[in-house]
Amino acid sequence: MTQSHISYEPGTLRLLDQTQLPDRVVFVTLKTSPDVAQAIAQLRVRGAPAIGITAAYGVAIEAHTLSKQGLSRPQFLAKLRDAATQLVAARPTAVNLAWSVNRMLTEADSQVATGTALSTVVASLDKLARAIHDEDVAACHRMGDEGATLFTGRVRMLTHCNTGDLATGGYGTALGVIRSLWKAGKLEHVYVDETRPILQGARLTDWELRQDGIPYTLITDSMAGHFMQRKMIDAVIVGADRIALNGDVANKIGTYGLAVLAKAHGLPFIVAAPLSTFDASLANGAGIVIEERSPDEILTFAGARSAPADATVANPAFDVTPADFVSAFVTERGAIHPPFASSVAKVLSGGAYAQAAQ
Repeated sequence: MTQSHISYEPGTLRLLDQTQLPDRVVFVTLKTSPDVAQAIAQLRVRGAPAIGITAAYGVAIEAHTLSKQGLSRPQFLAKLRDAATQLVAARPTAVNLAWSVNRMLTEADSQVATGTALSTVVASLDKLARAIHDEDVAACHRMGDEGATLFTGRVRMLTHCNTGDLATGGYGTALGVIRSLWKAGKLEHVYVDETRPILQGARLTDWELRQDGIPYTLITDSMAGHFMQRKMIDAVIVGADRIALNGDVANKIGTYGLAVLAKAHGLPFIVAAPLSTFDASLANGAGIVIEERSPDEILTFAGARSAPADATVANPAFDVTPADFVSAFVTERGAIHPPFASSVAKVLSGGAYAQAAQ
């Protein structure tokens, strides 16, 4: 991409509106935290790492707004927490959102507790939001290179939803691994699930792969088993929105079905995600809240009605894949292998993520 899809100047956030892709490249400018929360809820920005970054900037924007209102320090913090709560509520499943917002609030609390001037607190929050963004880009590059080492020869990958530049600070999680495989000469082809009902694969992953010149074939979600049966796919790689301590994975709806198919055909099922996507507070996936989205996403297609208006609709945005179906997790600290009940906890116990999550 020639322009960053997320860019920030003090008090102002600029986002590539992903709802307009692939037909139009449109950027929106946001100057209030409610506007940021709305952009997240409306999927103008999506992908667990990307919405975490966006929410961090949303907290920084709110700090700019509040610093001009003549508030006391306790009032400033109380209102900042209110805005943070609205940001986190915009999409409840992806843990990166709450993780980044909590980092911002911890920084604000720390600064205010020492009697720091609010103008300095605001500048500190700007700096931290940018750091969260930069950390994610660096983590994605490390993740991509780590994931590429899991494969030898030239592989044919199937991926689901969008996990590239648009879903992260840049480069991508699962798509970052695909990019690193391509650079290393180890990628033969990519099969891209369209990813109903919002078509993140068809609209967004297709768009990114075309820009990179990576060979791909777009398929409907229901075709995956067909291509596996014909031995045209060597592995499946996806991202994640929340991962429990035992390795259960919440990701875009349809992921669980792919994991079942991969296991039935003896194919590796790889999950690429930064450590900020692991939720140390959840023992297993049973506690993951699954976002239910508007029935209109299923009742209409490309603006035209595709089902009776009074049809009964279920539209969960995510599903949970049990850890037993996962071959490995790829993180910025390397691959995590089974048994996940011990290996995940071991990785999370020793670094910045464990400290920030407390």
